[in-house]
Amino acid sequence: MSWPAPDDVLLSTSLATYLDKKLLVLLRDGRKLLGLLRSFDQFANVVLEGACERLIVGDLYCDVPLGLYVIRGENVVLIGELDLGKEELPQHMTCVSEAEIRKVNCKPKYLKSASCTLQIPHLSKEVY
Repeated sequence: MSWPAPDDVLLSTSLATYLDKKLLVLLRDGRKLLGLLRSFDQFANVVLEGACERLIVGDLYCDVPLGLYVIRGENVVLIGELDLGKEELPQHMTCVSEAEIRKVNCKPKYLKSASCTLQIPHLSKEVY
């Protein structure tokens, strides 16, 4: 019989305090997910119930419902409990539909793929 490493014990006990609480989970790709923590394991894989993805563009936001959501632990950057006594967002934020926020967030393809070059007079090469 082998005993868990100290790091495993600390991780599991700290996540155990978040069970059945509303959490914000920040992923490596920048997505922000909200939901109730229902389960987790030693790899920080988590199960969120009633999950939604929060999209934020400027002063606009939208919560896209996802339902029951399983997140692989290697994609988790941050997990934090939301304080239900406080407002989740500042007063100036406006809730809009998913279609509206995706329209605002949409950029033409030529802007996404264009690279910026900078020429400095005393250098012989361009800086990318």
